[in-house]
Amino acid sequence: MAVQNKVSLPVIKRLPKYYRYISDMHKNGVVKVSSSELAKAMGTTASQVRQDFNCFGGFGQQGIGYHVDVLLDEISTLLFSGEKLPTILIGTGKLGRAISGFLTKEARGYSLVAAFDKSEHEIGGEICGLTIQDVSHIESFCREHHPAVAVLCIPRSSAHALAPTLVALGIKGFWNFSHYDLSADYSDITVENVHLGDSLMSLGYRVRNE
Repeated sequence: MAVQNKVSLPVIKRLPKYYRYISDMHKNGVVKVSSSELAKAMGTTASQVRQDFNCFGGFGQQGIGYHVDVLLDEISTLLFSGEKLPTILIGTGKLGRAISGFLTKEARGYSLVAAFDKSEHEIGGEICGLTIQDVSHIESFCREHHPAVAVLCIPRSSAHALAPTLVALGIKGFWNFSHYDLSADYSDITVENVHLGDSLMSLGYRVRNE
């Protein structure tokens, strides 16, 4: 499978959606799917599907369609190939605990290796089989274990203060729930910002106006 040049961010962001729909097809016993059928399920166009797949060398022959098991294998390889990314969680309150459960039970491609907090009520406790460490120990941990991803479930001000340290320690990617947009200050770092409030506001607008 040849990846042609650098794949655009919109295409990369569509890959998980392809994975979800194709996984469902596979579970339901679908053997072959056309670009038109896949496009209809996903709410896009057959041309868009073909263009997206061509970014990775294409997964089928025009006019014949795609074998679902091949598609699933190829997209799984794109999304999950290689070793699991060692991941640290910062912030072990209610949101952090919910996210840690997802990371350890549902997410593929990640290994939660440490959790940190600054609250004396959290430090020393347990989360997903890990002892919660004082965030003041994060530098020594990162220097020794070299995590690749940090999950931020902390307030914006705390994330802003901690970000320079984490970037300097070699964190390559952030799953960011803090409302501090790291990508504005660190353009070379991979960041996925998750704004729960934005999603709810969009939902509310659509319900009221559509």
